[in-house]
Amino acid sequence: MPHNINFNKSYFIPPPSRIHGGFAAKMKSSMPYEKVGKFIIRGGKTLSGEISVRGAKNHATKMFPAALLCKEPVLLTNVPAIEDVARMRDLLSFIGYETADIKSRSLRIIPAARSLAMELPRSIAERIRPSILFAGPLLARAGRAQFPHPGGCVIGRRPIDIFLDGWRAMGAAIRENSAGFDIRAKELRGIDYTFRLVSHTGTEGLMMTAVLAKGRTVLRNAALEPEVIALAKFLNACGARIQGAGTPLITIEGTGGKLLKGGACQILPDRLEAGSFAILAALLGKSVKITHCDPSHIEVLLSHLRSTGARIEQGANWLSITRAAKLLPVNVRTHEYPGFATDYQAPFIILLTQAHGQSMVFETLFEGRLAYLEDLNRMGARIIQCDLHRAIVSGPATLRSRNFESPDLRAGMAFVIAALAARGTSRISNVYQIDRGYEKLDERLRILGADIQRVD
Repeated sequence: MPHNINFNKSYFIPPPSRIHGGFAAKMKSSMPYEKVGKFIIRGGKTLSGEISVRGAKNHATKMFPAALLCKEPVLLTNVPAIEDVARMRDLLSFIGYETADIKSRSLRIIPAARSLAMELPRSIAERIRPSILFAGPLLARAGRAQFPHPGGCVIGRRPIDIFLDGWRAMGAAIRENSAGFDIRAKELRGIDYTFRLVSHTGTEGLMMTAVLAKGRTVLRNAALEPEVIALAKFLNACGARIQGAGTPLITIEGTGGKLLKGGACQILPDRLEAGSFAILAALLGKSVKITHCDPSHIEVLLSHLRSTGARIEQGANWLSITRAAKLLPVNVRTHEYPGFATDYQAPFIILLTQAHGQSMVFETLFEGRLAYLEDLNRMGARIIQCDLHRAIVSGPATLRSRNFESPDLRAGMAFVIAALAARGTSRISNVYQIDRGYEKLDERLRILGADIQRVD
């Protein structure tokens, strides 16, 4: 069945002067934001074959705000055709930049020929959390940014205090009301700032703000993700002066308002997508090869999968995974990169339901990320949720088909994996949440032999 996204429409229609087509149109949808579209999955099939990893959502979405720091065009390649990327592109168009298609998965961002819009449209910005990353570059360039409370997955508290505290320390005045935030600054100055909690979005946001500030900024307890390193590498190629990306201590020598030149950036392979496919292969795979990935970005996950008995071979940009004859239990504790990513937790629990024994899962980052467990128990899983952060998984359990509603991106992917492992036919609604991070997931899984169809 063909993918049912209507690529000629969008949730948000920008003014006529800002409408883009081609590749942008491929990332647009006529579906409303929530609870539309279903997957019908008939489980119990062994999977085999080859599946390719797309560009990283958490890298691609950051490149649109980064382009606001540049006075010349920016070329992006290996861009995934997913909903969050499409919405970030809409926001950039609303602000005043243009985008043009070069070829498949490649686009050029063209700087605005007029003054920038400083208020992000609520219809989009409140739906996706990366929208907050436009605020720092806007504040640095135009002295003002207005945006609603950012949205995204419902997985627990994700405060934006780290952004507000950082901007305030840089010299910004912040007003908050029921509609969101109005931030103004005549001049931004460098600061010495320590993150109370490690945050890759916070690190990227303050790093981009500091690029155009006056003086030196020091960011302590910074995030270590590959996407942070890639963003800093791109900005440095455009003329920024950033040191230490990929370590807990990052320093930025601000330009004092001078814009960067343009540049080119190839989006990293999505380590979270690669990890999801690796978990699926360890559960149901008979020689599944995952290509166009970077195994070095998911070594901790691969170590956990090897502990379950999965057979894994790997090269510089590929993985080959075969499930174990008997899955073994393993304890999991989520942690910031390079630890076991919280985004792997939900898919990995599906794997643990089939392990012979008892496993403990400790979700350390978000208190709402175990909310999906009740649905799994209704399928036949044997999971005891000890508290908001810990669960005990006993296996192996015979999973039965069930109708789900996808609550967020990663739990939605976990439901897909559970349905593929279960007996009978399952239905997963609200697949918009899955489309936010996985490009045409149904089509790609069918190549492996999965019985999955998309319906309205």
